[in-house]
Amino acid sequence: MARKIQTRRLEKNRWLGQLSSIYTAVIWSWQGRVSLALLLTMLAISLYVVANYPMDYGSRIWNNPSYWAEYPKAAPPSWTPTQNVFPHTVILFKNPILREDTYIVYEETLRFDFEEPPSGITLKVGRVVFYREPPTIEAYLARPDGIELPLMILTPPGARPGEQPPYFRYSDQPLKYFPATSRSAQALLAERLSASYGNRISEGEISQRFEKYIFSRPRIDGALEPLKGDYVFRLVVTRSEETDGVEDVSVVLAGTVFGMMGTDTLGRDIAQGLLFGFPVSLSIGLLAAGVTTLLGTSLGMISGYVGGRTDHIIQRAADVTANIPLLPILILLAYTYRPGLILIILLLTLFSWPGLTILVRSMVLQLRNTQLIDAAKSIGATNLRIITRYIAPQVAPYVLGQMILSIPAAILAEAGLSFLGLGDPQIPSWGNILEKAFRTGAIFVGYWWWVIPPGLLIGLTSISFILLALSLEPAINPRLATQRRQTG
Repeated sequence: MARKIQTRRLEKNRWLGQLSSIYTAVIWSWQGRVSLALLLTMLAISLYVVANYPMDYGSRIWNNPSYWAEYPKAAPPSWTPTQNVFPHTVILFKNPILREDTYIVYEETLRFDFEEPPSGITLKVGRVVFYREPPTIEAYLARPDGIELPLMILTPPGARPGEQPPYFRYSDQPLKYFPATSRSAQALLAERLSASYGNRISEGEISQRFEKYIFSRPRIDGALEPLKGDYVFRLVVTRSEETDGVEDVSVVLAGTVFGMMGTDTLGRDIAQGLLFGFPVSLSIGLLAAGVTTLLGTSLGMISGYVGGRTDHIIQRAADVTANIPLLPILILLAYTYRPGLILIILLLTLFSWPGLTILVRSMVLQLRNTQLIDAAKSIGATNLRIITRYIAPQVAPYVLGQMILSIPAAILAEAGLSFLGLGDPQIPSWGNILEKAFRTGAIFVGYWWWVIPPGLLIGLTSISFILLALSLEPAINPRLATQRRQTG
């Protein structure tokens, strides 16, 4: 009994010793400290995304063109060295200047002092409530030169059969109205500009450059120059009941620059896609590497310790799997089955275990004939106990280092598959963003903000895990730690 207690104490001390050596190796090396700082930052970003982004973000938002309709297209980041460009601006109608029983009036002023006009104008209407008749919502724009233009006249649908008051409209999905597509707005703008400035302006010209004409004045030679000054947006809500109203109306003026990372050709905020890529890439790397390590290590220890026919079967399976060309198989399976995150992880796991199995087996072959294993057998330890309590601690540091190195390999493999168009199209991973950029020719037209950031993030994540693995070398190879102490 005392011998068993002493043996268990030795087993515990052995595991604690291994953990202590790993902790010391990471903390006392610059590679370990840098990698921990980077990985903790990535983990914090991933937790933020998981807590704040919806689980169906990819299908409901990222791949939904209507969601990004009012955003600027292919706009560079707002911090780029551009001069006097119009920033992306959202004007909210919050505080009414006049409230009566039958109508409400809102006004918001925009100071325009830029050389370039907005690249788009969108009016968003959300959560309209009424009890009897739907209210009429009108939006106008008063220019600095006195010209006033109607941008929108909207009456929501009335009560439907069987529907009970109060009636709500545009609650789940805001209505998006684009004045540039309105023929009446184009005709009225052409008429008033022609009358005010004496130039004959056709509706065709207005339809091609609606926003340009809205924020410009025509010169005698036909050129357009920016009309700077205060632009007043007016919203008038005419209602039949005092309880009727509109809770959310805004004017979105798409800028020529946008956000921290700009937008793609669909108007999608690249910064959001990059942020969502953090938990996606880390989950792929950790899950694929974890399952591969567990499978490869278990088979390697069983193969090396049990030997015989079991060893022969496992090694032949490892040889066959290791010699299968991975990329053609992945392409075939990805085309045969619909690509998905789980399928990608399974494919990466299925073809990644043989190398670790062969290496662990060679280590176990050396360990199984040691005095420690003979002593464990003498006290009646089972094969499972010997493998888990005596052999596993000896190979654990090496296995940990291999697992850490396999994480960036899995991330790069997923990025490569996505770049080939074989990734999960519903999830905005870094490889998926790169694939869309190259497919649309972003690198040839100079959309660098669409190409460089995802590539840098893939490289930075890989370097972080590689540095962590390098910091573990003294724990994996104690002789290396001795040499470093002697040279230091």
